[in-house]
Amino acid sequence: MNRREFLETIALAAVVPTLAGQDPANEWGSPVFDLHFHLRPQPASNLAHLDGAGVTKANLLTRGGALDQVKTVQAAAPGRFTWFNSYDVTKADAEQVLTQAVKNGAQGFGEMKFHVAADGPELRRMYALAADLRVPILIHFQEVDHTPNEGTWSRGFAKVFESVLKAYPKTTFVGHADAFWANVSADYHDEAVYPTGPIKRGGVTDKWLGDYANLFGDMSAVSGTNAMSRDPQFTADFLKRHQDKLLFGSDCSCSDGHGAGYNNPAAPRMAGKCVARETLSLLKRSTSPVIFQKIVWGNAHRLLRIPA
Repeated sequence: MNRREFLETIALAAVVPTLAGQDPANEWGSPVFDLHFHLRPQPASNLAHLDGAGVTKANLLTRGGALDQVKTVQAAAPGRFTWFNSYDVTKADAEQVLTQAVKNGAQGFGEMKFHVAADGPELRRMYALAADLRVPILIHFQEVDHTPNEGTWSRGFAKVFESVLKAYPKTTFVGHADAFWANVSADYHDEAVYPTGPIKRGGVTDKWLGDYANLFGDMSAVSGTNAMSRDPQFTADFLKRHQDKLLFGSDCSCSDGHGAGYNNPAAPRMAGKCVARETLSLLKRSTSPVIFQKIVWGNAHRLLRIPA
């Protein structure tokens, strides 16, 4: 931690309430845990989004040597942040780095977003390690470019991932991103980033969430809110069926929890909106208060084995 970060931490600690001092029934009618929150450079930036969106706690997604940054953010707001760590899975020392991160306090692996196959040897090493360390692994599945020549991430989800679920029954998988959520519909064939229209029942994501105890769904990003906004009747049924397997996340880059600066070229309708707020609003109007609280609060604590 450098001098500027130290001074910022001290200043924030003086004005940011601890979790114990917050009203647990915030504007959403329930405390909210954001499973998918990418670590921002300065502590104040992390807290601005949480407080602006009405989020109680968040799970920081980091990569590599981020321990000092995590400690800075945690010191600024005690009790409000857990963290996951990721590392280039093509490197020989990936297992060593991620094991050390868990020893340092990381409670999972993620976001695992690399240009490799979902069932390839690089990620298989991580699946086995996650089982050994008894931590969840959060994976970004994407088959369609957002930008020219972007490439695929954890490719082959719909075709190969069931074999992974079977091969690693002791690994806790958390699915995320375009291919994971587009495949709630049985008629998806990698033709769009964010498909629209009514959901055709029987999609593999829906099926596997029901069939495999070790698969969970991270509802973050435009991919999550897009899937749940396509077909209200399907969404209500889906949330009810999988109420113990779904976890709220934001994956939002807006600066203030109200949409400032947010822009996703693949989803122009979301410009100037906060993904966290859009998803929370959608969930709140789509299900009961009991199921809503599970998805936005209880399930994450159960997954990470921490007190709620």
